[in-house]
Amino acid sequence: MSILGAIILGIVEGLTEFLPVSSTGHLILAGHLLSFTGPDAATFEIFIQPGAILAVVWDFRNSIIELGRKIRSHRDARGFVINVGLAFLPAACVGLLVGDLVKQYLFAPLTVAGALVAGGVAMYAIEVKLPVRPPGPPERITTRQAIGVGVAQIAALFPGVSRSAATIMGGMLFGLDRRAATEFSFYLAIPTLGAATIYDLLHNLDALDTTDILPFSVGLVTSFVVALLVIRLFLKYVRTHDFRPLAVYRIIAGVVVLWVFAVA
Repeated sequence: MSILGAIILGIVEGLTEFLPVSSTGHLILAGHLLSFTGPDAATFEIFIQPGAILAVVWDFRNSIIELGRKIRSHRDARGFVINVGLAFLPAACVGLLVGDLVKQYLFAPLTVAGALVAGGVAMYAIEVKLPVRPPGPPERITTRQAIGVGVAQIAALFPGVSRSAATIMGGMLFGLDRRAATEFSFYLAIPTLGAATIYDLLHNLDALDTTDILPFSVGLVTSFVVALLVIRLFLKYVRTHDFRPLAVYRIIAGVVVLWVFAVA
């Protein structure tokens, strides 16, 4: 893996992890374009993901510390942490059961392209049909809404769907406003991506080589820096914009990939 390739894939990871466009799908596509596929590519993608996770933890550090202080004495803080846990469980359980099969049979450009298009259509329809809701803090999420978001996150096991898209759209379908759904998706990313990364790293440590340390580290740092910028800009974006432009992007990107890999 070259340093330039590590930087490119780190940028892709940082740009797409928290936007509703599918980081896994974009990394698969970028890997094929760079001719970087197979076990080494899969290990690299796992290794750089902590950069994006750390970006969320760093950006939300004050809120996380405040939750930690209040969790023993404030029922609302305890309830919010419990709801994050409830939202984490459905995809975690299903992922343990079928995750390896998904990676074996569905991690390919054409399946990603189909999911990009289908997800884009669904996002656009949700934005058009749902009423505009007044903004509220993500901490007010109910148990029902948290479970609904968790069930929606199962769809993200299919590459190209996007964990962010599934959780944000799921939150909106269950009554959250766009910003609250987005912020809850960020909180949920911490246990979801953290657990998935630890699990995958433990099962792929034997694939690491000393020659991988430098490019993998460069990719991780790049993903952290880019993800941190994206998180801050994205939260500003959702205050005044909806997701229809991103839905259109998904559809166009999916169609282009279908043409490139299936027709050309």
